[in-house]
Amino acid sequence: MRYEPARDPARATGRHPGGATLRAAAVQTGPADGATAAATGPHSATTGPHSIDEAKALDKALAAEHAAVYAYGVVAARSKGRTRRTATAAFDAHRARRDRLRGMIKSRGGTPPEAEAAYSLPVVPRSERDAVDLALDVEDGITAAYIELAAVNDPSIRELAALAVQESATRRFAFRPEIPTALPGLQ
Repeated sequence: MRYEPARDPARATGRHPGGATLRAAAVQTGPADGATAAATGPHSATTGPHSIDEAKALDKALAAEHAAVYAYGVVAARSKGRTRRTATAAFDAHRARRDRLRGMIKSRGGTPPEAEAAYSLPVVPRSERDAVDLALDVEDGITAAYIELAAVNDPSIRELAALAVQESATRRFAFRPEIPTALPGLQ
């Protein structure tokens, strides 16, 4: 499943039958472009048979952050107490990471992808449990996007990706103190 922009108001509310969900980031697994990346410029990783296109991986991480900011706005608006405070902190963290990724893409000569107006959600939170479930889906998707980003050659980007994965796992645990898999986001 993918983070996908909602195409109509029904999908924005999660009521679209068979609509895409806000579960995993731009991809689940595999290289950023779906195949071995070619060395196409200063933004490409060029070492080895499994090189990752740096620009595409950054764009996918940014797209995942855009979707996370949207989803956490919904989670915070539809929750209360500790869940709302945790969601608000997550919203702020994802917004800061989104802004950092935008800057990184611009500094490398790229054009950062813009956020969509709305994203399809797997569930519109109507209870605290629904809100927490949505937050867990968001963090699993973020983890997947940053694990892919960690495959680029630039050490500063790999460091950013590793930190993002750690922070995502920590946020996930704050919402529900359990560890369902060794690496959430990689199913």
